[in-house]
Amino acid sequence: MMLKILRRIVQEVSSTPNFGEALQILVKRIREAISTQACTVFLIDRKQEEFVLLATEGLNPASVGQVRLKFKQGLIGLVGHREEPINLENAPTHPNFFHSPEVGEERFRAFLGVPIIHHRQLLGILVVQQEESRRFDETEEAFLVTMAAQLGGIIAHAEAVGQLALLFNQSKTDNLQSLCLRGIASAPGIGMGTVVVSYPLADLDAVPDRKTKRIAKEMAVFQQAMSAARSEIYALKERMANTLPAEENLLFEAYLRILDSATLEREITQEIEHGNWAQGALRTIINRHIRQFESMDDDYLRERATDIRDLGRRILCHLQKGHRSVVEYPKQTILAGEEVTAAALAEVPEGTLTGIVATRGSSSSHVAIMARALGIPTVLGVEGLPVTQLEGKELIIDGYQGQIYIHPSKKLRKNCAKLIEQQSQINADLAELRDLPAQTLDGHRIALWVNTGLATDAGLSLTAGAEGIGLYRTEIPFMNRDHFPTEEEQYIIYRQLLNAFAPRPVIMRTLDVGGDKALPYFPIREDNPFLGWRGIRITLDHPEIFLMQVRAMLRANNGLNNLRIMLPMITTVTETDDALQLIQQAYEEILTENSNIIRPPVGVMLEVPSAIYQTFALAKRVDFLSVGSNDLTQYLLAVDRNNSRVASLYDGLNPAVLHALHQAVKSAQQLNKPISICGELASDPAAAIILLGMGFNALSMNSAAIPRIKWTIRNFTLRKAKELLNTVLKMDTGKEIRQYLEQALRDNGLENLLNDGKIPEKAN
Repeated sequence: MMLKILRRIVQEVSSTPNFGEALQILVKRIREAISTQACTVFLIDRKQEEFVLLATEGLNPASVGQVRLKFKQGLIGLVGHREEPINLENAPTHPNFFHSPEVGEERFRAFLGVPIIHHRQLLGILVVQQEESRRFDETEEAFLVTMAAQLGGIIAHAEAVGQLALLFNQSKTDNLQSLCLRGIASAPGIGMGTVVVSYPLADLDAVPDRKTKRIAKEMAVFQQAMSAARSEIYALKERMANTLPAEENLLFEAYLRILDSATLEREITQEIEHGNWAQGALRTIINRHIRQFESMDDDYLRERATDIRDLGRRILCHLQKGHRSVVEYPKQTILAGEEVTAAALAEVPEGTLTGIVATRGSSSSHVAIMARALGIPTVLGVEGLPVTQLEGKELIIDGYQGQIYIHPSKKLRKNCAKLIEQQSQINADLAELRDLPAQTLDGHRIALWVNTGLATDAGLSLTAGAEGIGLYRTEIPFMNRDHFPTEEEQYIIYRQLLNAFAPRPVIMRTLDVGGDKALPYFPIREDNPFLGWRGIRITLDHPEIFLMQVRAMLRANNGLNNLRIMLPMITTVTETDDALQLIQQAYEEILTENSNIIRPPVGVMLEVPSAIYQTFALAKRVDFLSVGSNDLTQYLLAVDRNNSRVASLYDGLNPAVLHALHQAVKSAQQLNKPISICGELASDPAAAIILLGMGFNALSMNSAAIPRIKWTIRNFTLRKAKELLNTVLKMDTGKEIRQYLEQALRDNGLENLLNDGKIPEKAN
C-alpha cells in the first residue's frame, strides 16, 4: 500500500510543470500519507550557501521563500551536515534547535529530517513534524527516506532548467551559468557552441521547444495537421464500422470529439501565440492533459491518458509530414538529444560540429566511435539533461572529464576558448611528428596503432601517423545492416581496409556483440548482459557465422598478407582451442579454392580477469596477445563504464589494473610472444609512460590520440619509464599514481598535455 502511495506522489510531482506547485503538492501528499501535522521542504541555494524553506503544509505559508538558514544552522543544518536522518522525540530541547518566530513551529515536538541527495550532492532537507512528543516509527522513517531518494532526480532537473533559481528570486540565466551536469566521457576534447536538438520523428516527448516569430505560418501548419488528423480518424472509424463491436468503435467517436474540442485547439494556438513552434506547443498541451488524466483516482479515467497520448502522436505525425523546419546550424554547433544517431551527426555541415551530448548512449556506441574518429568532444549518458529546453542555448562540453556546462558564464567561456586555442596549437605542433617514429630518447621503438570500426576512419588514421590497426571492430558493419552481412559483403569491406593499410598490420577482431552492443536483427535479452552471452561465446555457439566471417577475412588477405585475427572475450583455454580449430577448418576450405592463401597470425584478447591468470597457457596456443583495457578495468573493478552513476569509479590507473597488466606482459615475455594494449588507457599520456616501462610492444588508440602519445614517448627514456613503473606499483591508490605520473610529465616539459579538460571548477 505504501509503495503504491509513494509511486502516486512521485508521478504527480514529476508531472507538474511548475516546480513551486510540485513542491507544494509533495508536502501536502506526504502529510496525508503518514498522517502527520506538518511537512516542509528546504532546498539549497548554493549562491548564498543557505537552506531556503520552499514549501510547507502545516507551518506558516508566509514563510515560504522567506526563511533561510545557514548550512550549519539549526536542526536543518545538522541533518545536512551529517547527511543522514535525524529523528527526535522533543526537538526544542535539542542543543541545535533554532527558533524562527515567523515559521510558527513552536507547538511541534516530534521532528524527522531526511537529507535529499542526488549523485553524492546534497540538494535539500525533507522534514515532518508533529505536536505530540514521540519518535516517528521505522515505517514512517523508511517512507520519508525512500521519498527523499526519489526526489533527488526531480530537483536536479528543476535546477538544470532554471526553475529552482526562480524560487530563490534569482534570474533563470544566473542559475544556468553555474550549472554543471555529469555524464560519460565518450570522446575527448573541449567543445563550445550553440545547441541544436536532434530528435526522432513521431516521438512527442522528444520534441524540443523552439522559439519562432512566424506565428501565422505555425498556426497554418497546425490547422492543416488537425484537419488531417480528423480525416484520418474518420476514415478509420468508417473502415472499422463493420469489424469492431459498436462499443469498441465508440473510441473513434471519442477521438473525434477531442479533436473537435475548442479547448484543446485553443490551448495549443495560445501556446503558439506565445512564441513556441507548433510541434513544441502540441507537446506542451498534450502532456498537460496526459498529466491531468494520470493524476485521477478513477482507473478508467486514468487509462484515458493513453488515448490522449495516441492522438498527440497522430497530430505530430501530420505536423512533421512535409512541415519539419529546415534546421539552421550555427557556425559552432553542439548536437544534443535523448539519443544522437550517426545519421543526425552526418547531417551537420562539415566544419561546424563542435560537440555532442545526449542522455542515452555509451562510450562504445556507434556515434561515440564516430565522434572519436572525427575528434568531436562527446559526453553521453547525461542524466537530467533538459533536452527539450536546450535549443539555442550556449553549452560547453568537456569530453575528458564527462561534464557539460549549460549557459556558461563569460569567465568560463573565456577560459574554455583559451583551452580550445591551446588544443589547436598543440595539434598543429604535433602534426610535425606524423612521420617520425615513436622512439624513446635512448632508442627504444614501440608501435602506435589505431582502434577503428569505420572505413572512413582509415584516411584519418594514416594522416595521424598510425603504424597499423591494433583493433578493427568488425561488429560495426554488422550493426549498420538489417541482416547478417554475407561472406561477399564482408570480403569487400575487409579487402578495402587491408588494402588501405598494406603493408601495415591490421588486427581484425572477430564478431564481438552482446553486452552493450546489440544487433537489431539478432536481439539478446538478458538480466546481466555483460556477464552473459557475448563475444566468442556467441560465435562458438553459431559456427556458421564465425566460419563465414573468417573465410571472408582469409580471402580479403590474399596477396596482401597483413591480416591478423583476434578472438574477443576469451575466458578459458577451451574456448581458444575451439576457435583455433574452426579457423583451421576455414583455412583448409579456402585452400581448396586458392592454394596461395596464407594462414594469418591468430591472437586473443585479454579482457577478463580469468584470462590474465591464464596468459601463459593462452600464449602457448596463439601467435600474439592484446589486452582490452576498457573491459579488463570494468571487470576488475566491477564498474560499468557506461553507467554515469559509477563512471567516476572507473580508473585504468587503479593499482589492481596495473598489477594485472604487468603480470600479463611478464607471461607473454616468457614465451617471447608480442603483446599490445588497446583501449582508453593506451591513449592516456600518463599511462603510456608506464605501459612503455612494462614492455608492451604496441599501443593502440583512437587516431586523435596518436600524436600526443608519440610526443610523450619521444620525451622519455625506457630506463626512466621503468623507474616510474617500479615506483607506482608500490602505491595504493589510482589518485596517488596519477598525480605522480602527471608530475613526471611536467618534469619532462610536457605540461601542455595536462591542460586537456582541466576546466577550473571555480570558473563561474
